[in-house]
Amino acid sequence: MAIKNLEHSTNEVIGWRRYLHENPELSFKEYKTSQFVYETLLSFGGLEVSRPTETSVMARIIGQRPGRVLAIRADMDALPIYEENTFEFISRTPGVMHACGHDGHTAMLLGTAKILCGMKEQIKGEIRFLFQHAEEQHPGGAEEMVQAGVMEGVDLVIGAHLMSTLEIGKIGIAYGPMMAARDIFSITIKGSGGHGANPHETIDPIVIASQVVGNLQQIVSRNTDPLKNLVISITSIHGGNNFNVIPSTVELRGSVRCFDVDLRESIPNKMEQIIRGITKAHGASYELNYEFGYRPVVNDLEITHVVEETVREVFGEESLIVLGPNMGSEDFSAFQQKAPGTYFNIGARNPDKGSDFPHHHPRFTVDEDALEIGIKMFINAALKLLEGER
Repeated sequence: MAIKNLEHSTNEVIGWRRYLHENPELSFKEYKTSQFVYETLLSFGGLEVSRPTETSVMARIIGQRPGRVLAIRADMDALPIYEENTFEFISRTPGVMHACGHDGHTAMLLGTAKILCGMKEQIKGEIRFLFQHAEEQHPGGAEEMVQAGVMEGVDLVIGAHLMSTLEIGKIGIAYGPMMAARDIFSITIKGSGGHGANPHETIDPIVIASQVVGNLQQIVSRNTDPLKNLVISITSIHGGNNFNVIPSTVELRGSVRCFDVDLRESIPNKMEQIIRGITKAHGASYELNYEFGYRPVVNDLEITHVVEETVREVFGEESLIVLGPNMGSEDFSAFQQKAPGTYFNIGARNPDKGSDFPHHHPRFTVDEDALEIGIKMFINAALKLLEGER
């Protein structure tokens, strides 16, 4: 479908993306970002704009024909990373950077909303534009927005992620499980410190912690069905600060990722059995704090099929990539608890433009040609989904 004024809108979207990239804000602190989004949406006219939470924004457009309610989501937060790019619009905030593409997500959805404001006669039902805060930080902004009521009455939901791992021009879809649940934990091993020359007079929490780290992997390799995906990662170890002093405590932190609900619920007990046994054997004690986080992203089959059809019709067969599940996580899953939905990827990798660094890297960026592709996908998929009769 031809979209009027797309070229002009794309130039605007690139400008918005660069402004957002220059002015990043961390999770739950997106005050200026959300105000910019709010004011920009108001400038379009024809939208009902609200603030569901302190740093999020929702806009509604009501079509001229009755129908279902579709929500489209974009995240807005940045990361605590010092940017190393050299282009003109690098972050003006030291130590904070859009290193995951959320600046592009926000700009694309703003462009989508602006264009659809001029297409009310083609809209059957309602479209809600959800500009979400705090995707990067547990417990996530999606859950807060859901609790604020943004999904009340919504029949289906879609979202997308710009990917530097996917070539520009490609669009990746996944049927069913796409991204894993992510839970976090901390473990404190409590021993008895002393002089490094006299380890026999201590209960060394470092040695005990090293055994805990190794044995926790037995949950994956020996206590879990190998056909079920599970990752347990220890990502932080802190204990001691002198070369000749054995500390009294060591703290471990990490994350757990999986898809299976029963397996997920069993992990805290399995971890505690191992930690309890090892610490008891060495006369130490422990504390385990375990927090369930984002649920798995599981794409609705029918909605994903419509998105696949949209890719074929708008961009051609060669643009479609069918993806398998991956162990990354996304709080888009909170919206899927309220309505069936699908999440897809938009290729933004182009080595010729320097957009081939991984996500969360200090030199991450996207090929801005992907922004127009994202707008086309959102508009065409939205109209196609709202015409359906599911």
